[in-house]
Amino acid sequence: MPGLNSGGMRTADVARRAGYSVQQVRNLERDGVLPPATRTATGYRSYGEVHLQSALAYRALAAGVGPVEAKKIVRAFHQSPASRALALLDAAHARLATERTELRQAREAAHAISGEPVDDVRTSDSMSISELAAALGVRPSTLRHWHAEALVVPDRDPVRGTRRYTPAQVRDARIVHQLRRAGYRITPLRALMPELRRSRRPENVLAALAARDAGITARSEALLDGAAALSAVLAFHRRTA
Repeated sequence: MPGLNSGGMRTADVARRAGYSVQQVRNLERDGVLPPATRTATGYRSYGEVHLQSALAYRALAAGVGPVEAKKIVRAFHQSPASRALALLDAAHARLATERTELRQAREAAHAISGEPVDDVRTSDSMSISELAAALGVRPSTLRHWHAEALVVPDRDPVRGTRRYTPAQVRDARIVHQLRRAGYRITPLRALMPELRRSRRPENVLAALAARDAGITARSEALLDGAAALSAVLAFHRRTA
């Protein structure tokens, strides 16, 4: 295999090995994701292994953190001190770790409400904020906070403009109250409640959270692949510095 700093690959070669079109490779060079190619005597681009590894790193990172952030990270490995470039990669891993922690907490919360009768509501259960606060044993300010955090979003009385909780919203408040008493934080609940409103049943929420877990795992694996390619890029720049 040629060294990282050796040339000899055409645009089409990099495109084929990285899974891109020829135009996409040119665009990546234009955007600084690939370092500038050398030119042959006849003006054709000549790429080395460092260009291929940069393209592979971008492809993997784009799947893990999105194309905008991926470009920022790979460019940093060409343009910035190693410490700054590595810090950007560390931050991407940290964000995924945070997502994974919050997902775990949301899954635990969904298990905790498996016995809550989420469909056991009646029309007569509609309540004002003071009535619901009294029923739950919380202050009205707590319900306002849950509203601000989009955990329990009530309707408004069309005449007086006051909060009015429908049976479904009363159910949401019961669930949030139970989970808050169990020690669950606002952030995982904010992720859980939309799933619960859509599916109505805890088992469906767990399935949705499992799908999200699979997505996070795929993104983590993409970051791992990207990091391997970036290690080769970093080694090249250190040798040529």
